[in-house]
Amino acid sequence: MPVNQDVIITCALTGAGDTVGRSPHVPVTPEQIAASAVEAAGAGAAVVHIHVREPETGAPSRDPRLYREVVERIRETGTDVVINLTAGMGGDLVIDPEAPLRQLPGTDLVSGLDRLPHVEELLPDICTLDCGSLNFGDGSNLYVSTPDMLRTGAKRIQELGVRPELEIFDTGQLWFAKQLLAEGLLDDPTVFQLCMGIPWGAPADPGVLQSMVNMLPRKAQWASFALGRMQMPWVAQSILLGGHVRVGLEDNLYLGKGVKATNGQLVERAVRITESLGSRVATPDEAREKLGLRPRT
Repeated sequence: MPVNQDVIITCALTGAGDTVGRSPHVPVTPEQIAASAVEAAGAGAAVVHIHVREPETGAPSRDPRLYREVVERIRETGTDVVINLTAGMGGDLVIDPEAPLRQLPGTDLVSGLDRLPHVEELLPDICTLDCGSLNFGDGSNLYVSTPDMLRTGAKRIQELGVRPELEIFDTGQLWFAKQLLAEGLLDDPTVFQLCMGIPWGAPADPGVLQSMVNMLPRKAQWASFALGRMQMPWVAQSILLGGHVRVGLEDNLYLGKGVKATNGQLVERAVRITESLGSRVATPDEAREKLGLRPRT
């Protein structure tokens, strides 16, 4: 597969992980998240991937009011960037291993449709669709996204005219995403994010990534990322296999050993890697065209 010559850089700004206390640069409030989005766009990101957090605690949130404030703040600046809102929140199940029907604190499990109110209200360019269930890390944490939930969610996202970014954590999830396409619940071009190195999904192994790329539908646009110190090597790995890239504080907090990063600095590093491979960084308008999005209004 040829090297990708026109690379879309996505910046995942804050995520939902327990990272707020580990770096002062992780944005928490809507104002901070929006400012970080503007910073990332100025550094070269064509797309910003947005979670929100409770402003007082930094805990992950599904509150549509927080999403609305972030999106409005970004748009008020006039910044040209593609908005990608997570719709993956609401799939967390923590069970008692001794009494598996009992849910433990940390559980936030709702239906497929109940993960979409902010998408229905704000109609972003892109929202995510996490394409399967997963043992999410050690312990008794599960991410739950059943075939029925996915069919319901995909249909509603399609009705809204929003482009789903298909979050793929393992090969079976990619298999099922292709089934959604075959059933007419996804439209071309499909947009895939291949998520590597999340325990216990697909490992950050170049051979595994190549296998997943080989499974993609013919018209798919795709990116991949890996966690922690593998984030920047994965920028090069993705480009060399023909894909786009994702960086950001959701997945990695460091520029180097002991050096805490900002989102803008991570994007700048990704731009340098992209250009050093002889590729160019796509603009937001070019990203919209490649991903089949509505033109900017």
